[in-house]
Amino acid sequence: MKTSVSTLFPVPKRCFMHGLALLLALAFTACDDDDSSSPSSGIRPKGPKPEWGPTIKPEMQTVIEALDSLSKGVPLYTLTPQQARMAPSATDAAMAVMKNFRIPMPTPMVDTTGQRIPVTGGTIRIRIYTPKNATATMPGIVYYQGGGWVIANLNTYDPSARALSEQTGAVVVSVQYRKAPENKFPTAHNDAFAAYRWVRDNASTLKINAQRIAVAGESAGGNLAAAVCMMARTANVPMPVHQLLVYPIARYDMNTPSYMQYANAKPLSKPLMQWFFDKYLNNAAEGQNPLISLVNATNLQGLPPATVINAEIDPLQSEGQEYANKLKAAGVPVTAKVYEGVTHEFFGMATVVPEAKDAQALAASELKKSLQ
Repeated sequence: MKTSVSTLFPVPKRCFMHGLALLLALAFTACDDDDSSSPSSGIRPKGPKPEWGPTIKPEMQTVIEALDSLSKGVPLYTLTPQQARMAPSATDAAMAVMKNFRIPMPTPMVDTTGQRIPVTGGTIRIRIYTPKNATATMPGIVYYQGGGWVIANLNTYDPSARALSEQTGAVVVSVQYRKAPENKFPTAHNDAFAAYRWVRDNASTLKINAQRIAVAGESAGGNLAAAVCMMARTANVPMPVHQLLVYPIARYDMNTPSYMQYANAKPLSKPLMQWFFDKYLNNAAEGQNPLISLVNATNLQGLPPATVINAEIDPLQSEGQEYANKLKAAGVPVTAKVYEGVTHEFFGMATVVPEAKDAQALAASELKKSLQ
């Protein structure tokens, strides 16, 4: 029997979750001067640690339990892309934890505006985060969301983009590139590069210093951020001054040590990653393209300084570390760290997961060194 989206995820619940997401989107950014929102304030899971994550931290496990509850245990890779885009996200789960444990919202420190920008064959949405204490010109960060090039949107990754703007004092431009399978490879990559060029070309309007623009992204977005650096060099466009890569997709190979160890992890598993690849790539051979398998790039010399953040309980951990090591070997300044006890998607959960607060602080610190 064919199952509808409304059967899997009843509309009233999703409407509630979308409303909750909009209400609580600000609450993720860590607030250094407000200890009342400490992520270690009694957040504890209900059940035992999962078999796939024996080292998982209590706060992270609580988020995963919330995600299981919201999704009713239905794996994304069993859905159509359209259904998967309507399914509860890790962000929804973290927000539910915030509600359950009465974690307050910090005061908003950025203003946001949205617009559409032109790309080849159409337009895409962006969201601009501007610090409330904005000066005449500020550094800029072009941020690319995750979602395997298939799912997610600006709201899903709002906490990460907001945190980067608040903690670096930069204008962050979050990019909603076109998604697969409606738009196959290399559409997302071309959109990402087009957005970077648009930000450079419109820097003065955005109050951005065009000489101080970095790129950042998570998962598929981390892949795009790294790829944009390569694409800029090839096109003789000034490269970003820094690349923040958070658990980036860096290899089309699901036989790495972390894929083997964390094949059944949540929220990202080996079957889900295969589902993403199948939706975005036209064929398996494209998976070896250096824009997908970053580790296959033959020349990494001269690329921008990089900060590479990985999660321990994540199928992508091995390739993220491998790419960081290859950048180092090519002479690129690299700061790399694997955060223990957390999973894919942890980065935006700063008021729920302590490691996310630490990771955001590291990212902001390294970005500011290059953006000064």
